[in-house]
Amino acid sequence: MLFSYILLGLSLSAPVGPINAAQLDKGIRYGFFHAWLVGVGAMAADGLFMLLIYFGLADYIQIPLIKTFLWSFGAFVLIYTGVESIAGAGNVETQRSDSSKGSKGKSFRTGFFMALSNPLNILFWIGIYGSILAEISSQYEQAQLLLYSGGIFIGIMIWDITMAGAASGARKWLAGRLLSSISILSGIILIGFGLYFGVQAVRMITG
Repeated sequence: MLFSYILLGLSLSAPVGPINAAQLDKGIRYGFFHAWLVGVGAMAADGLFMLLIYFGLADYIQIPLIKTFLWSFGAFVLIYTGVESIAGAGNVETQRSDSSKGSKGKSFRTGFFMALSNPLNILFWIGIYGSILAEISSQYEQAQLLLYSGGIFIGIMIWDITMAGAASGARKWLAGRLLSSISILSGIILIGFGLYFGVQAVRMITG
């Protein structure tokens, strides 16, 4: 059972999204630790969602005003990060040679606020973890609920370490021009998600 929830955590993290794009960008710029911290920040937000769902506060997220704010804030965070990634693409080689210039706190905050302001992530956790919580709580004791929830986090952490390793490996072996192209591509992906969030915010306002 625990192994199945670890696999669930892996499957939740594996689809390409803003967090993976941000990890890739940070990894090729500053190395493994920065990419991993983006994932840790996202995990912290995921843990917050799990607590909110556990304590029954998830219904408040469905309020239209709050959803509109989340779509809008998420659009801002993603577009800002994407533009920053593209603007700094020309400096990837310099940043690769001096990874100490990168802020570890900024890497953590990037992952945290991306995950925290992503309504798709929120609704995903409500749907997935909410149903898991309902099933586990009716069949198992509290200790097992914590154990299986921990299994989900172990799976997420394994994927974060894998992504950070892949990004730092690319940083070591790929040429500077190709790394700059990857950074630009990551930025475009982030902006694309941001524009989608912005469209959803406008629909919430006008609908």
